[in-house]
Amino acid sequence: MIYTELTKKAMRIAYDAHKDQVDKTGLPYIFHPYHIAEYMTDEISVCAALLHDVVEDTPLTFKDLASRGIPGEVIDIIRLLTHDTPVSYTEYIQNIKNSGNKVAIAVKLADLYHNSNVSRLIGMDEKTIPRLDKYESAIVLLEDTKRG
Repeated sequence: MIYTELTKKAMRIAYDAHKDQVDKTGLPYIFHPYHIAEYMTDEISVCAALLHDVVEDTPLTFKDLASRGIPGEVIDIIRLLTHDTPVSYTEYIQNIKNSGNKVAIAVKLADLYHNSNVSRLIGMDEKTIPRLDKYESAIVLLEDTKRG
Protein backbone atom coordinates (compact mmCIF):
# COMPACT_ATOMS: atom_id res chain seq x y z
CA MET A 1 0.00 0.00 0.00
CA ILE A 2 1.20 3.48 -0.73
CA TYR A 3 0.75 5.89 2.17
CA THR A 4 0.37 9.53 1.23
CA GLU A 5 -1.91 12.19 2.66
CA LEU A 6 -4.34 11.50 -0.17
CA THR A 7 -4.33 7.70 0.23
CA LYS A 8 -4.82 8.09 3.99
CA LYS A 9 -7.77 10.39 3.30
CA ALA A 10 -9.21 7.79 0.89
CA MET A 11 -8.69 5.08 3.53
CA ARG A 12 -10.62 7.07 6.10
CA ILE A 13 -13.45 7.83 3.65
CA ALA A 14 -13.68 4.17 2.59
CA TYR A 15 -13.61 2.97 6.19
CA ASP A 16 -16.30 5.39 7.31
CA ALA A 17 -18.48 4.55 4.30
CA HIS A 18 -18.21 0.76 4.62
CA LYS A 19 -17.70 0.31 8.39
CA ASP A 20 -21.13 -1.19 9.06
CA GLN A 21 -21.20 -3.42 5.96
CA VAL A 22 -20.25 -7.07 5.61
CA ASP A 23 -19.43 -9.01 2.46
CA LYS A 24 -21.14 -12.19 1.23
CA THR A 25 -18.93 -14.23 3.58
CA GLY A 26 -19.83 -12.17 6.65
CA LEU A 27 -16.45 -10.43 6.91
CA PRO A 28 -16.20 -6.65 7.29
CA TYR A 29 -16.62 -5.24 3.77
CA ILE A 30 -13.75 -2.78 4.17
CA PHE A 31 -11.27 -5.64 3.79
CA HIS A 32 -12.29 -5.90 0.12
CA PRO A 33 -11.25 -2.41 -1.06
CA TYR A 34 -8.17 -2.53 1.18
CA HIS A 35 -7.19 -5.81 -0.47
CA ILE A 36 -7.65 -4.33 -3.97
CA ALA A 37 -5.60 -1.27 -3.00
CA GLU A 38 -2.68 -3.50 -1.97
CA TYR A 39 -2.23 -4.46 -5.64
CA MET A 40 -2.12 -0.91 -6.95
CA THR A 41 1.15 0.83 -7.77
CA ASP A 42 0.61 4.57 -7.39
CA GLU A 43 -1.33 7.12 -5.40
CA ILE A 44 -4.19 7.55 -7.90
CA SER A 45 -4.77 3.81 -8.37
CA VAL A 46 -4.65 3.18 -4.60
CA CYS A 47 -7.27 5.88 -4.01
CA ALA A 48 -9.48 4.56 -6.83
CA ALA A 49 -9.23 1.03 -5.43
CA LEU A 50 -10.07 2.13 -1.89
CA LEU A 51 -13.06 4.14 -3.08
CA HIS A 52 -14.23 1.98 -6.00
CA ASP A 53 -17.48 0.88 -4.30
CA VAL A 54 -18.39 3.88 -2.14
CA VAL A 55 -20.77 5.57 -4.59
CA GLU A 56 -22.31 2.30 -5.76
CA ASP A 57 -22.77 0.73 -2.31
CA THR A 58 -23.11 3.60 0.19
CA PRO A 59 -24.98 6.92 0.43
CA LEU A 60 -21.85 8.87 -0.62
CA THR A 61 -21.96 10.69 -3.95
CA PHE A 62 -19.32 11.88 -6.38
CA LYS A 63 -20.01 15.40 -5.09
CA ASP A 64 -19.33 14.20 -1.53
CA LEU A 65 -15.98 12.78 -2.62
CA ALA A 66 -15.04 16.05 -4.32
CA SER A 67 -16.04 18.07 -1.26
CA ARG A 68 -13.79 15.84 0.86
CA GLY A 69 -10.78 16.61 -1.31
CA ILE A 70 -10.69 13.63 -3.67
CA PRO A 71 -9.22 14.85 -6.97
CA GLY A 72 -11.20 14.82 -10.20
CA GLU A 73 -8.83 12.26 -11.73
CA VAL A 74 -9.77 9.74 -9.03
CA ILE A 75 -13.47 10.61 -9.22
CA ASP A 76 -13.45 10.08 -13.00
CA ILE A 77 -12.06 6.58 -12.43
CA ILE A 78 -14.66 5.85 -9.77
CA ARG A 79 -17.37 7.00 -12.22
CA LEU A 80 -16.16 4.36 -14.67
CA LEU A 81 -16.12 1.72 -11.92
CA THR A 82 -19.59 2.54 -10.59
CA HIS A 83 -22.19 0.24 -12.14
CA ASP A 84 -25.35 2.18 -12.87
CA THR A 85 -28.10 -0.44 -12.52
CA PRO A 86 -30.02 0.42 -15.73
CA VAL A 87 -26.85 -0.48 -17.65
CA SER A 88 -26.35 -4.20 -18.21
CA TYR A 89 -23.30 -5.77 -16.57
CA THR A 90 -21.83 -6.62 -19.98
CA GLU A 91 -22.24 -3.04 -21.19
CA TYR A 92 -20.72 -1.76 -17.93
CA ILE A 93 -17.61 -3.92 -18.42
CA GLN A 94 -17.44 -2.94 -22.09
CA ASN A 95 -17.57 0.74 -21.08
CA ILE A 96 -14.60 0.24 -18.76
CA LYS A 97 -12.71 -1.52 -21.54
CA ASN A 98 -13.59 1.09 -24.15
CA SER A 99 -12.56 3.94 -21.84
CA GLY A 100 -8.94 2.91 -22.27
CA ASN A 101 -8.37 4.06 -18.69
CA LYS A 102 -5.56 1.81 -17.49
CA VAL A 103 -6.22 2.53 -13.81
CA ALA A 104 -9.94 1.73 -14.09
CA ILE A 105 -9.12 -1.50 -15.91
CA ALA A 106 -6.47 -2.48 -13.34
CA VAL A 107 -8.78 -1.78 -10.40
CA LYS A 108 -11.68 -3.64 -12.00
CA LEU A 109 -9.48 -6.64 -12.78
CA ALA A 110 -8.21 -6.75 -9.19
CA ASP A 111 -11.82 -6.44 -8.00
CA LEU A 112 -12.91 -9.31 -10.24
CA TYR A 113 -9.99 -11.53 -9.18
CA HIS A 114 -10.81 -10.94 -5.53
CA ASN A 115 -14.53 -11.51 -6.06
CA SER A 116 -13.73 -14.73 -7.94
CA ASN A 117 -11.49 -16.17 -5.23
CA VAL A 118 -13.51 -19.24 -4.21
CA SER A 119 -11.42 -19.72 -1.07
CA ARG A 120 -13.21 -16.64 0.31
CA LEU A 121 -16.61 -18.28 -0.09
CA ILE A 122 -18.26 -20.18 2.75
CA GLY A 123 -20.38 -22.25 0.43
CA MET A 124 -21.45 -22.36 -3.17
CA ASP A 125 -25.15 -21.71 -3.61
CA GLU A 126 -27.15 -21.64 -6.84
CA LYS A 127 -26.28 -17.95 -7.35
CA THR A 128 -22.53 -18.40 -6.99
CA ILE A 129 -21.70 -20.32 -10.18
CA PRO A 130 -23.46 -17.87 -12.56
CA ARG A 131 -21.81 -14.95 -10.73
CA LEU A 132 -18.37 -16.55 -11.06
CA ASP A 133 -19.05 -17.22 -14.76
CA LYS A 134 -20.01 -13.56 -15.20
CA TYR A 135 -16.80 -12.46 -13.50
CA GLU A 136 -14.71 -14.83 -15.63
CA SER A 137 -16.20 -13.38 -18.83
CA ALA A 138 -15.43 -9.87 -17.60
CA ILE A 139 -11.85 -10.85 -16.74
CA VAL A 140 -11.31 -12.29 -20.22
CA LEU A 141 -12.64 -9.11 -21.82
CA LEU A 142 -10.52 -6.77 -19.67
CA GLU A 143 -7.37 -8.87 -19.83
CA ASP A 144 -7.65 -8.71 -23.61
CA THR A 145 -7.49 -4.91 -23.26
CA LYS A 146 -4.27 -5.14 -21.22
CA ARG A 147 -2.60 -7.25 -23.93
CA GLY A 148 -3.63 -4.89 -26.70
